Amino acid sequence: MIHFPLSGVDTYWWLPALTAFVISVLSATGGLSGAFLLLPFQVSVLHFTGPAVSPTNLIFNMVAIPSGVYRYWREKRLVWPLVAAITIGTLPGLFFGALIRIKWLLDPRAFKLFVGLVLLYIASRILVDLLRKTVKTAAPAGGFLVSRQSFTLQRLLYEFNGQEYRVKTWSLMLLSFIVGIIGGTYGIGGGAIIAPFLVAVFRLPVHTIAGASLLGTFISSAAGVFIYTAMAPFYAGSGINISPDWMLGGLFGLGGAAGIYLGARLQRYLPARLIKGILLALLLFASLQYIVGFFL
Repeated sequence: MIHFPLSGVDTYWWLPALTAFVISVLSATGGLSGAFLLLPFQVSVLHFTGPAVSPTNLIFNMVAIPSGVYRYWREKRLVWPLVAAITIGTLPGLFFGALIRIKWLLDPRAFKLFVGLVLLYIASRILVDLLRKTVKTAAPAGGFLVSRQSFTLQRLLYEFNGQEYRVKTWSLMLLSFIVGIIGGTYGIGGGAIIAPFLVAVFRLPVHTIAGASLLGTFISSAAGVFIYTAMAPFYAGSGINISPDWMLGGLFGLGGAAGIYLGARLQRYLPARLIKGILLALLLFASLQYIVGFFL
């Protein structure tokens, strides 16, 4: 057993890394880092319920995500215009999210309800997308490549497998701003909300949004950790610890790095509906557990 003094967690050294690995393999195929499921594990299993759990979860993203981003970049499936729009919109919202977490969601019970509602909303978006009838098109030889990328304040576009996809830039940045607030509060970086929206609302192919979602999550997570760390001295006198536990977050990140890389490598071989079905089951389990627990 190892004691983590900053968070007060006592656990086996291998448990954080193994848990993050298993979660990340599944979630990375859909463009998610797995932080949205890792936080409930920290709260319920490790009993890490203070505000510091949010930036600790963001450290997991910082350590784990680069391996998956590298894989998607290497396969030429990283859509840079999506990365730009997500980042520009998300960063301002992170600051407000951190304030909300520190000022109004200090009570672990209220925080669990908030987590449950966020997860349930994400699950509903994935369920709607699964129920929608889709037309399957065969990828051309040598497919799964993104090309003709462009970004303006009016729209962003790219081509994938011979088909052009367009998104209104301001719509995506506004969504990203709202996600930044939620992500800064929850400690997930926002990818778990952005990715389902890109697929279910903006109708973008899941095989193209994964890399952009992960890279956007990495950038916003780094900013979130900086914000929490910078604000920590102002709350030290009140007895509220909002400094991240770097050691615990790093262990989660090491397991996540291996899992995200494997998930990114496997993604092109898995049907999108299978990926979404697995994520839906995990989201529903976690969200209902927290919502029902709040009222019992």
